[in-house]
Amino acid sequence: MSVRLIVRTVSELCITVGTLIVLFVVYVLFWTGIKAGSATDGQIDQLQDTWSQGPVAAPGPGRTATPVPKAYEDGKPFAVMYIPRFGRSWDWPVLQGTEARTLHKGLGHYISTAALGGSGNFSVAGHRRTYGDPFKDFPKLGPGDAVVLTDGTTWFTYRIDKKPYRTVPSDVGVLAPVPSKSGFDGPGRYLTLTTCDPEWGSSHRLIAWAHLDATQPVTDGKPEALHS
Repeated sequence: MSVRLIVRTVSELCITVGTLIVLFVVYVLFWTGIKAGSATDGQIDQLQDTWSQGPVAAPGPGRTATPVPKAYEDGKPFAVMYIPRFGRSWDWPVLQGTEARTLHKGLGHYISTAALGGSGNFSVAGHRRTYGDPFKDFPKLGPGDAVVLTDGTTWFTYRIDKKPYRTVPSDVGVLAPVPSKSGFDGPGRYLTLTTCDPEWGSSHRLIAWAHLDATQPVTDGKPEALHS
């Protein structure tokens, strides 16, 4: 084989590899985001339909009947999360479970942790990058920031207690009913958010802890945290 043919073959291989790399980057940066945008919108629409048509609870004095939250179903949405720190348009569905296919459609609730608003540690995972980049700005979270969720009947406002904590994936204590390293000194109603670190890797995890600060019926309108 001549030197010219070798050089030509190597050049063609480099061009092919380069093209594949570019296509992969386009897929990671753009196509997964497009897929996630469509999927998350669909999940929220599904929730809105359920909440508008679902079974209603008997209203109290002066209150309008509201849907009764259903038991969480694996891979199905049950709440919507808002984090004002990430922007006014940031809203993501929360689904039951943390399998890859679930996190491609929104945020995922660790099934072994508490229910939304319940005693213990309601814990949620989300992608840092790809599939819509829900937790891209995770490091910006700080003390006092609001994390607001609704299940169609109630607004739950949690408040972040400290800046994100960096740890390893095997540190399951961050999901305990009273999370280790959180600074919480006893049982309560807590929220844990988890995502990958570094931004384009997964060797570590970033953790944010919050406590339940306030609740109100959806019939009372949006909470103050979403107006500020």
